[in-house]
Order: sequence, then C-alpha cells, then structure tokens
Amino acid sequence: MLFFQFIISIPLLFILFFGISFILNMILKTTFLPAVLFLLLTIFLGYKIKNPFTLVNISFFLTSSLGLLTSFLTIKFLRKKGYKMF
Repeated sequence: MLFFQFIISIPLLFILFFGISFILNMILKTTFLPAVLFLLLTIFLGYKIKNPFTLVNISFFLTSSLGLLTSFLTIKFLRKKGYKMF
C-alpha cells in the first residue's frame, strides 16, 4: 500500500464507520449493535488474513473504532438534548 493511499483511507474509514453506525443507531435505536457487529466482523476478518497485526491493519482498526465511538457519543448527545431519531 502506498503512503498516500494510506493517508486518504484513514479519514474515509472514519467517515464510513461513523455513517454506518449512525444510521444503524437511528433506525434500530440500539446503541450497542454497531459495536457488536464491528467486533464480529473484525474477528472474522482477523482469522481470514494471514498476518492481521500489521501497522496498517491496526491503524485501520483504531480509526474505524474511533468512528464507531464518535457515532455512539453523537447519538447519545442528541437523544439527551431531546432529539428523537425516527
């Protein structure tokens, strides 16, 4: 993987996982479901990859986790302020 591909993929992964988990939180009204799905997907893909503990894979995992956490906190904040999602 080239360096500029790595740099571009970091914010893209953050936005992707933030958006997916935000939509799942809004529609299903369960704040823990995206985290459980992400964990299951990570475990499944970790067994499929020969060497899952590279710097690139760990940074992708941390960025995606940060997107999930940010989405969780955003939904929690919006519900606390009185906004109802669907």
